[in-house]
Amino acid sequence: MKSLLITHRRLVSEAIQMGLAAVALVAAFLLRFEFTLEALYTAMLVRALPLLLAVKFPVFRAFGLRDLSWRFLGFEDLIRVACANVVASLAAMLVLRITIGPAFPRSVHILDFLLCLTLMVAARGIARLLFEPKGHQGSKPPCRILIYGAGKAGATILSEIRANRALGYVVAGFLDDDPQKRDLRLNGVRVLGNSLMLEAVARKSRAEEVLIALPSATGKQMATILEHCRAAGVAAKRIPALSELIDHKVLVDQLRDVRLEDLLGRPPVRLEQGVIRSRLGGRVVLVTGAGGSIGSELCRQIARFEPRALVGFDNAETALYQIEQDLKEAFPGLAFYPEIGSIQNRRRLDEVMRDHRPSAVYHAAAYKHVPMMEAHLFEAVENNVFGTRNLVRAAQAGGVEDFLLISSDKAVRSTNVMGATKRLAELICLAADETSSRTRFHAVRFGNVLGSNGSVIPLFKRQIATGGPVTVTHPEIRRYFMTIPEAAELVLQASAMGQGGEIFILDMGEPVRIQDLARNLIILSGLKPDADIRIEFTGLRPGEKLYEELSGTEEDTVPTTHTKIRIFTGKGTSQETLGRCLEELRRAAEKRDAGGAVLALKELAPDYNPSGFLLRRALNEQVRGVVA
Repeated sequence: MKSLLITHRRLVSEAIQMGLAAVALVAAFLLRFEFTLEALYTAMLVRALPLLLAVKFPVFRAFGLRDLSWRFLGFEDLIRVACANVVASLAAMLVLRITIGPAFPRSVHILDFLLCLTLMVAARGIARLLFEPKGHQGSKPPCRILIYGAGKAGATILSEIRANRALGYVVAGFLDDDPQKRDLRLNGVRVLGNSLMLEAVARKSRAEEVLIALPSATGKQMATILEHCRAAGVAAKRIPALSELIDHKVLVDQLRDVRLEDLLGRPPVRLEQGVIRSRLGGRVVLVTGAGGSIGSELCRQIARFEPRALVGFDNAETALYQIEQDLKEAFPGLAFYPEIGSIQNRRRLDEVMRDHRPSAVYHAAAYKHVPMMEAHLFEAVENNVFGTRNLVRAAQAGGVEDFLLISSDKAVRSTNVMGATKRLAELICLAADETSSRTRFHAVRFGNVLGSNGSVIPLFKRQIATGGPVTVTHPEIRRYFMTIPEAAELVLQASAMGQGGEIFILDMGEPVRIQDLARNLIILSGLKPDADIRIEFTGLRPGEKLYEELSGTEEDTVPTTHTKIRIFTGKGTSQETLGRCLEELRRAAEKRDAGGAVLALKELAPDYNPSGFLLRRALNEQVRGVVA
């Protein structure tokens, strides 16, 4: 029977609908005359029945009722069925009044409408009972769950779980922090409490998991819910953010474990796709540092906009090979050219420019590890400063149209070598833009990127895997974070807006306390902070600040058309001063003169405040020179 219904679904649907319409008219007559029909009204019924069916049939077809699902009836479908019955009943009443006359009982029209609508809705409920899978399907016992969020997403999840028993879920109830929803029933399932009651509700309902149906939850909300789930001893999964659901219609297929980036609670990035495509589509694009966290993600994002060719430049062959394999799998039609080399080698840069003729360059190659660069001053200068100057000159000579430097918020009032060298790289780009007739130079600043190479997240994960302790430098140290994809997307957005000479600053949201980040990562690993894994404070490292100073830079910025991007309005430096100081810096680096290098950095970046570690090093070198 089921296969017959599926094969001839439309014909069967119309036959059932006409049968229900006939039953409704007969029942209307019987109800009107209390189940005793005189010969006059029996004849009237026999005469009216084919006329009514002849009128209702085309109306139901015109409203598309034969195409509606019999197992599922949404609100819009219910409205369609109701409207079809209103129109069909009015048309039938008009025809019957004309053909049979005023003797036809008016109350029968009303009863017929109500009965026909009721029967058509009830029939779909019966179909659902007959054909929906019964009970749990699978070898494993069903998993009892609570759905956190009694809103639209929660209701959708409940419907999909009921429609697909093979998922192995049994919904024990809802949780919601809205006091107006307490004890309400959503599709028959009660709202049992709020987040504060999660532990008690989970224990009483024997729930094993909590599905968080809050696609737009803030980071603070997610952290609170996660802490309650940990206290209750239940696993937590969530529906991804709305930006991740655009191309997906089935919410339950998108359920995943709670991730650390969920706790940032950052709203989705809005990209101006057309503007970005106009800058990248059909062009040759070069990315330096293509094997790194930001560089590799830039390659993936750029590939979406169909460049004519993408050139990845890096001195790390293994990382470059990996991004090449990733792009081959994800974008088989992309012309990707991996090029090994260092930005400190001007000859190699000229070769790459000559061979590929890129129209746009994204410069992500840099030494970025703050404490390590404090101990390797000259290497940071040679790579971040003079490597950038090499690339700028090669881009100008190669006729590049757009050049974007990936900078750092540490370039603002820096207390470390990495930030100071990044500020000099910005000044080099600004100066080049003033003298360049063809190439547009601009830079993008942002803070820490969650999970990037050398960041705290991979370190914390390794420490948790070995049983701890997790090391944090200071209890109150805070940093701004964004995810790798968000950083790459905003870089592309900023580059598409650039006219030349701008330093773009990305909105980093609210600063995150590193101690909280460590605690949340321990919880996500299924462990208890301070019990299973200890957090140890080790003290600030050389060049490290307690707080980033994005708030200070916002006073010197102006908004753009994009809500998450601003432009830094600070001035560069004169060509003469830049050239002289860079020459002094070059000589100091060649002589390995730390004091001379610090003075040159300080002259170009007056806000630079060298760390005590670096000052002691410079002083020791001077003392040794005097003694010698």
